[in-house]
Amino acid sequence: MNEKKDNGMSRRGFLDLSIKSTLATTAVISGFPTIVPASVFGKNAPSNRITIGAIGTGRISRGHDMPGVWKFDNAQIIAVCDVDSNRAKLAKDLVVDTYSKKNGKPYDGVNVYTDYRELLNNKDIDAVLVSTPDHWHAPIVISSVRAGKDVYMQKPASLTIAEGRAMADAVKQTKRIVQVGSQQRSSWQFRYAAELVRNGRIGELKTVYVGLPGDPGGEVEPQMPIPANLNYDMWLGTTPDVYYTEKRVHPQVGFDRPGWLRCEQFGAGMITGWGSHHIDCAHWAMNMEHSGPVEVWGRADFPKSGLWDVHGIFRTEAMYANGVKMVVTNEIANGIRFEGTEGWIFVSRGDASVTASDPIAKQQAAKAIDASNPKILESVIGPNEIHLTESKDHHGNWLESVISRKDPIAPAEIGHRSCSACLLHHAAMKLKRRLYWDPKKEKFLNDPEANTLLSRPQRAAYAVR
Repeated sequence: MNEKKDNGMSRRGFLDLSIKSTLATTAVISGFPTIVPASVFGKNAPSNRITIGAIGTGRISRGHDMPGVWKFDNAQIIAVCDVDSNRAKLAKDLVVDTYSKKNGKPYDGVNVYTDYRELLNNKDIDAVLVSTPDHWHAPIVISSVRAGKDVYMQKPASLTIAEGRAMADAVKQTKRIVQVGSQQRSSWQFRYAAELVRNGRIGELKTVYVGLPGDPGGEVEPQMPIPANLNYDMWLGTTPDVYYTEKRVHPQVGFDRPGWLRCEQFGAGMITGWGSHHIDCAHWAMNMEHSGPVEVWGRADFPKSGLWDVHGIFRTEAMYANGVKMVVTNEIANGIRFEGTEGWIFVSRGDASVTASDPIAKQQAAKAIDASNPKILESVIGPNEIHLTESKDHHGNWLESVISRKDPIAPAEIGHRSCSACLLHHAAMKLKRRLYWDPKKEKFLNDPEANTLLSRPQRAAYAVR
């Protein structure tokens, strides 16, 4: 923060020092300090809270990200922002109502913005939630960390591999705390499955199967007048200028699953939507979090007409330098299956979902974790074996990291690598041939056509710089 105290220390620095002093007498769990309750500071000590602005206030923000932080007493949402002014107002109403009920008295400490750049200029904001459509993730995170804000961002990390690299580099340069919303890392079964694999409970890992749904196509949609409450030009951001129709954007009434999720202009479909979750956890178990495949190939069906044009049914495969093969397909249950020389482990969310419209809600829920031999799941990870970072709450883990200044469980670089792998599978879908990838240089080998897919042309007004 740039607001100065009498001793010249910034508000952010004063907050960090105050909290760290308190944490000196607080137990440390799994390498992170515990979330500090309001009783430590006193409920009337707002200067000791992490102040947060919510950027993008649709379905995922209202149902997941804002509730994920307002339940903690050392965090407070003080601003909301959306290019749809109606949604921004509704978000303010939601936050005000929540804090009023939580505190037992009227509350009205929420500023409303329709331009995220104005929110970032607010020196009273320490951190931001980025819950926008996919094509806005990386540009807003880059602007946020350069403005001195810590960030919780929705996955996938970026629209393109080039944007993801720019985002991860900006985070490293600014030393801000960024948590990618790969919340499966904070679910016990995904961590336990990764530990079992890393510690050889199924022998030598040979193949990883990732089950994802596909998306259906849609009809041609008519051009519609742009609603007065929507800054559609800014909503399009870096992507091309195309006519407005409601199903391309989000519902004007309610918060159902938005249509942009099925438009390649704004994302790659399920391969990055859910793929970034599962491939991230697969990398965790494979010890490939900072790398990626060296070969990738596959096929996919794409709609031949209509507004919605992301992939439908598909099967893509990849080889890693350690000899492990990954298969990503809609042909198996939603989840991850690790196959080794001595058995297999399957892990999924079970019947858990983030929103009511998650694909998991529309299928028979699988077991959260299963194995070829029940004894595998009775295994205890010994003190001298590999223990992965434990997080019981993904947003809480982020807040702990904001306080401690230690990396969260899903930092920007790892989120970028997970997203990159998804985008490599997407490139194979589009080019329909085997591609060779250099994970260190983040380039395709001897393939100029494939390398054109690493970035996209950007409209100058919103280009990432």
